[in-house]
Order: sequence, then C-alpha cells, then structure tokens
Amino acid sequence: MSEEAEVEELEERLDSDDYTLDRKVITGILYAVDTEDREKLVELMEPLHAADIADLLEQINAFDRRRMVLLYDKEFDGEILSELDESIREEVITILNPDVLAEAVRELDSDDVVDLLEDLEDEQQAAILGALEASDRVAVQQALTYPEESAGRLMQREVVAAPEHWNVGQAIDYMREREDLPEQFYHIILVDPRMKPVAHVTLGKVMASPRVTQLADLVEPMFRTFSATEDEGNVAYAFNQYHLISAPVVDDDDRLVGVITIDDAMIVLDEEHDEDILRLAGVSEESSLTDRVIDTTKRRFPWLAVNLVTAILASLVIAQFEATIAQFVALAVLMPIVASMGGNAGTQSLTVAVRSIATKDLTGANVWRVIRRECLVGLVNGVIFAVVMGIVGLIWFGSPGLGYVIAAAMVINLVIAGLAGTVIPVALDRFGIDPALASGAFVTTVTDIVGFFAFLGLAGVILL
Repeated sequence: MSEEAEVEELEERLDSDDYTLDRKVITGILYAVDTEDREKLVELMEPLHAADIADLLEQINAFDRRRMVLLYDKEFDGEILSELDESIREEVITILNPDVLAEAVRELDSDDVVDLLEDLEDEQQAAILGALEASDRVAVQQALTYPEESAGRLMQREVVAAPEHWNVGQAIDYMREREDLPEQFYHIILVDPRMKPVAHVTLGKVMASPRVTQLADLVEPMFRTFSATEDEGNVAYAFNQYHLISAPVVDDDDRLVGVITIDDAMIVLDEEHDEDILRLAGVSEESSLTDRVIDTTKRRFPWLAVNLVTAILASLVIAQFEATIAQFVALAVLMPIVASMGGNAGTQSLTVAVRSIATKDLTGANVWRVIRRECLVGLVNGVIFAVVMGIVGLIWFGSPGLGYVIAAAMVINLVIAGLAGTVIPVALDRFGIDPALASGAFVTTVTDIVGFFAFLGLAGVILL
C-alpha cells in the first residue's frame, strides 16, 4: 500500500462514528517511533486533531511517550499541550526541547497559557513565561494574580472592542487593519470612553449591515459582564442558563480586561459535572487513568475508611438481634436484599438531588415538593417490591410471617431511602458542605441501619 493510501485510510478511521483512534493507527505510530522514522511519524500524525494526539499520549506508557515526543520534536504545537491531561502535561513539558516549547506556547491564546501554567512548578512557569513576548507575558502574569477558578483565570485577554459611537464601516476597517485579531471571536464589544463595556454586537450583524449603520443600533438584547474575581462555576452556569456565546470580563472599576467564550465556559461546566460524579463515588476529582498506584491508593483510602466505619455501625445494629437471627437463619439470607434495595433507591434520589443542586434547580421554593415526591416514589416502589419479596419469602421459606416481615421492611427502607437521598444533600448544602462529596456515606449509613433495624426488629416482634 502506498503512503498516500495509508494516510487516506487513517483519515477514514478517524471519521468513524465512535471518535476513537483505531488500534492499527496507534500500532502504526508506535512502529514509526520504534524505528525512529520521523518522516513516517509526522505523516501519520498530520491528519490527527490535537485532541486525538493528546489522547494517544495519555494512553501509551511513559517510555513510549518520551520517545514519541522527542521524535515528533518541532511539529509539537501548543494545542496538543492545552488538550493534555494535567498529570501528563507536566511530564511532556519537561521532555520537550526548550525551543519547541517556546514556539508551541507562543501559538496559544492567553487563557490557554494561563491554564497551562496553573499547575506547573515555578521553574517550568518561568521557562514558559520567558518564551512569551513582553506584552503577552505581562497579560498572563496579571491573569495569574486573580484567584484560582475565577473568571480572571478563565478569560482571554485578546478582545475586539470599539467605541460605542462607531458605525459598521469604521468597525470593519479597524478589524482589517489590526494584525493581532483573535483567531476566533463572536462579538465586537462596545465600550464607553472609560473602557467600560456597555453592549456587544455579533459579527453576523456587522457583516450583514450597511457601512453607515451605527453599531449601537445592532446591539444584542442579552448582555452581561462578569467580574474577574467571580467563581468560574457561576460563569459556566450563566453561559448555559442564558445561552451566552461570549461575555466581557471587568475589573473592580468595571473596565474591560478580557472576554470569556463559550468553549471555555463549557469546559468548566464539563469539569464541574465530572467532579460531582467522582465525588459521589468517593473518588478525588484529581484522579485519572495515568495516576501512579500509590497516588490513587492515597486518594481512595480515606473514603474506604469512612465506608468501613459506616459498615461497622450497621454491624452493631445486626449484633443487637443475634438471638433473633440464631432462631431464624433465613433472616441472614434475606438481610442483604433489604439493605441493597434501600442503598440503590437512596443513591437514585441522591444523584437527582445533587445534580439539581448543582444546576440550581432545587431551591427553597420547591425542596419540600421534591422531598414529598421522592418519598412517594419510594413508597410506590416499596409496595411493589414488598409484594414480590413477600411471595418470595413465602415460597422460599414457607413462612407467611417471614413474607410479611420482609415486605414491611422493604416499604419502610425505600421510603426512608427517598427521604434521606434528598434531605441529606440539601442539608449539607445549607451548611456549606459539598453534597456531592459527603452525601454518599451518610445516605448509605442511613439506609443500612434503617433497613437492618426494620427487618430484624419486625422479625423479633412478629416471628418470636
């Protein structure tokens, strides 16, 4: 097969519906690395998007990653760095030739450079800052003075602003004459003489209007600014809630200092969702597939320790009913069913509640309605599964009393699961504790203890 045909085949694989790199593609690239065939490596990598190259670097081992970066050399661009996972990015930066790193960083927008620098050591930060032009370096350093996870860290300094009294022709001429326009932008920001943003105009309206049209006559009805110190999570929420494409960022004097675009806001929103999912599972949001065993162990150990404590509490409840269990061995067989059903139901309610809190849909105005709904859902599901388990208990163990016990315990535990799964995250949020981080352990403890107590307590009353 000719080299041209191989490249065409590679492009076809990249266009597949699953958006993942074909194993043969990876094999071909690694073979080029093994044979130190730089020309072949560059040819195979050329059709790949920066995000795909970043994925490839994250998937291969550290030895192959080092050889690949060194062989790819000057073809390595800044977009790849910005797409890399933080845990791999620092490693790659130490491998790159300083001149290659400097050129790669110069290609990036200021917001990407800030994102790149945030998690690096001082020496690496100094090396990258030293590669920037003086004006870019000052802009990045100023952005780094803003709090972490703030709008000031998220914004890019490259903006297109025009006086509010300009017309379309003046704006077009201005943009054509500028040599440092951002590669991508969506609005022209209108500012007053004190550089305070007052409105913005979409590029589409500018290009579709006569030159004599005043920009002030084309402004968008939806316009809002963000303080440079505002939390980036709130910014991302506003972008999603109000369907923003871009928005100016202002300093303490309301003067324009940068702009946030939708792609950066959506990255933050995606990260927030990922963090919530990981926290619900008791896993650190810093975890990744490339972490070392010792690092992963350290992050997970505390939550496993918490789960051990909750398991011991549930066991203490069981210990209070040793005599009952000794007389009815069937109770030991059926106990895990009650606890498991309650745990699953509680997790379902908990997930809905945490997501609703994160999206600000669950508020004081509707919290009691949501709690009532979850309890009713638990009651209905409890009754349905109570009938099923009552029949199972009767057929399996031939004891109508045992069927009544597990049926009643199932109803009680699923109702409590719905209640706990909603009330606990709401209560934690009111006390300023992240509900995604702490709710799981509390809900599991409640459903286990209530499930065991209800089941064994009812058994002691009805069966003895």
